[in-house]
Amino acid sequence: MRVAHIILTHKNHSQLVRLVKTLQHPQFDFYIHLDAKVPTSALEGIKEFSNVKLIKNRVACNWGGFTIVQAIFNSIAEVLDSGVKYDFINLLSGQDYPIVNPEQIYNFLQQNKGKNFISFDADHNSEWWKTAFDRYEKYHLTDFNFKGKFFAERILNKLTPARKFPEYTKVYGGNKSTWWTISTECAAYMNEKFNNSPKMIRFLKYCWGTDEFVIPTLIMNSPHQENVINDNLRYIDWSEGNPNPKSFVLSDFDAIESSNMLFARKFDEFHDESILNRIDDAIQVNKK
Repeated sequence: MRVAHIILTHKNHSQLVRLVKTLQHPQFDFYIHLDAKVPTSALEGIKEFSNVKLIKNRVACNWGGFTIVQAIFNSIAEVLDSGVKYDFINLLSGQDYPIVNPEQIYNFLQQNKGKNFISFDADHNSEWWKTAFDRYEKYHLTDFNFKGKFFAERILNKLTPARKFPEYTKVYGGNKSTWWTISTECAAYMNEKFNNSPKMIRFLKYCWGTDEFVIPTLIMNSPHQENVINDNLRYIDWSEGNPNPKSFVLSDFDAIESSNMLFARKFDEFHDESILNRIDDAIQVNKK
């Protein structure tokens, strides 16, 4: 069994190197999508790893924009075109980190071949969904850069009716849906469906936070939904009520360790590197 880890990154490049080093396994390969706004010279330290490839078709990513989804699908396409047979594709950010050793991750996936691990809020009355409908029912010009774009957004939404998601009557999503671990067969289905849906792509270009609802919607409206586990295997803490999840500090270690997840996010070595050191120590102990 072989696993392709796609990592989206745009900063903290020494932390990315640390992530790849900690996650090393003979059956793991890494595909790094570096935000196109950042020169590739920033990833000089990654060259020491023979199982790392840089995504060629890079995208300049904007927070909340469709560009993040485009970067994900560009990366999936390059994994599928690599000529290597993978059983799983695992999407991480450069601020994710494993919280168990790589052999445990490998063994877990080996025991769950064919499964798709992605989180979503099935209940449209949940807290997340209370504001999520506006993400696609209204026009958002997040990836556009012109003077007066926010004024244009307001006028556009005042004059036009609520937009309807193309093709699907039920949309799936949640604040943990961006990051997932899915079978390569499922990824191939999604990739084909996405790239052969120009109407959907046009629609999504004017949405916000697309990465939190597009992929679960594609999967849960497909034959692969039968193999979905509503759990993305990641410990993420949204308790602060901010637009981004909590950046972990050392005092979060016990909660992370007791989460029974494979990964956690997010971490920032400049915010608190000691939590990463503590996790590394725990991983080393568990290897013995």
